[in-house]
Amino acid sequence: IVESGLDIPAANTMIIHRADMFGLAQLYQLRGRIGRSKTRAYAYLTVPPARVLSTAAEKRLEVMQTLDTLGAGFMLASHDLDIRGAGNLLGEEQSGHIREVGIELYQQMLEEAVAASRAGAKNVADESNWSPQLNLGMEVLIPETYVADLGVRLALYRRAAALDDRAELDALGAELIDRFGKLPPEVDNLLKTVALKLLCRTANIEKIDVGPKGALIALRKNEFPNPMGLVNYVAKPDSDLRLRPDQKLVFSRDWRDDNDQLEIVTALIGDIALLATQPAGAVPPAPKPVVKTAVNGKFRHPGRA
Repeated sequence: IVESGLDIPAANTMIIHRADMFGLAQLYQLRGRIGRSKTRAYAYLTVPPARVLSTAAEKRLEVMQTLDTLGAGFMLASHDLDIRGAGNLLGEEQSGHIREVGIELYQQMLEEAVAASRAGAKNVADESNWSPQLNLGMEVLIPETYVADLGVRLALYRRAAALDDRAELDALGAELIDRFGKLPPEVDNLLKTVALKLLCRTANIEKIDVGPKGALIALRKNEFPNPMGLVNYVAKPDSDLRLRPDQKLVFSRDWRDDNDQLEIVTALIGDIALLATQPAGAVPPAPKPVVKTAVNGKFRHPGRA
């Protein structure tokens, strides 16, 4: 009854006994029953002094200490999803999608999808517009210190995302150097990442996850234009690439630094992309160990010396 909305404006103190036994939403709603007038209110959450709390209970109580600002309801829901989990109802990482696009845009996208489903429309993505997902663990951005105007930065991001071939990327890199000066490392990484995405599209690679000991490569729909050529390439005695039973490629390597990581991965994907364009069974030459993709405004083809 109290949690559902009991309102006593004069009450300014609440003691919740055994707060570790309540859910996060319950604690938040109970706390909201006091402090409903201009009088300062206090909520005391008590726990047994000699009892070891569960990990989830500790997280709930820690979250309650931080939710003290306006608009904390969405944060509460996000923390609750993190603690309890939310299954896979709306996507691979339900709460993560909301954080990435914002709750308003997420709701709009969800409403459009539901409306299309009710109308009997098939929500089929355009096969020509898919974009590889790269998790490289490095800064890839246009810093404010390089391009001060926010509108110009956003326009450059849109241009980079819409690039379809290497010539357009070369032109964008040369333009950035001409307009704003020498490329900072973050922008150089951005251009290299775009180049890597173009190679991924050629090689039908959907996702690359890079870690401290190598990289995990996932093919889109587990398909490759030249499957026998890829098998032969993986089977080479000097290859650091192997194929897992789930059709993902594992590349084993200890990186020296982020640049070494990006250059070697780009060289590898460049060879796989070249293999994808060749007749079935063809094997490309061994990858070159170092790739420079931006020198004085001139961009060299990833994967080639």
